[in-house]
Amino acid sequence: MRLLIVEDEKRLAVSLAKGLTAEGYAVDVVHDGLEGLHRASEGSYDLVVLDIMLPGLNGYRVCAALRAAGHDVPILMLTAKDGEYDEAEGLDTGADDYLTKPFSYVVLVARVKALLRRRAQGGGASPVHVHGDLKVDTAARRVFLGESEVALTAKEFAVLEELVVRAGQVVSKAEILEHVWDFAYDGDPNIVEVYVSALRRKLRAGLIRTVRGAGYRLEAGR
Repeated sequence: MRLLIVEDEKRLAVSLAKGLTAEGYAVDVVHDGLEGLHRASEGSYDLVVLDIMLPGLNGYRVCAALRAAGHDVPILMLTAKDGEYDEAEGLDTGADDYLTKPFSYVVLVARVKALLRRRAQGGGASPVHVHGDLKVDTAARRVFLGESEVALTAKEFAVLEELVVRAGQVVSKAEILEHVWDFAYDGDPNIVEVYVSALRRKLRAGLIRTVRGAGYRLEAGR
């Protein structure tokens, strides 16, 4: 499951990301509304944790823009405000749930799990991504190239998943590090190249293109 946190309080955002990562989720974080709207629109997320008071574009407007564009990703709104008017406004823009700061981390996790269960029961986006002869099932964590299943390590699969859910787009090395490793990782960023090379050997050399100075792009298989 991939979650996006849009929260401008950086300490809170990193704390939530670390906690949710420990729960087994893949978590991305941005700190302003415009970037949050871009990432939520372009990425394939299972849930968005969205603060209301954001620079650039507030959470109400981010939520309304996502719904107007047809995105049905579950949205859990966070705010330091309190009162029926704020809650009504948040839900009227299309949010699925609402949590007022300060909140218990245990309560937030429970809300996240409830929203994800509700989405699973109601259907939603397919977890199977097909690109030419490449098929990646992110729920079963299985990869097929043509009729053959390809065995990947957990890290190799996580790198491939980040590329396949954004197939055709350039994904930077920093984004892969943030998604696959964690916020505390301070090792050699070239570790990404090691895993991309391994994927090329196991899949097909031309499947993952290097975009010089920008990152990597997953090409549709032939």
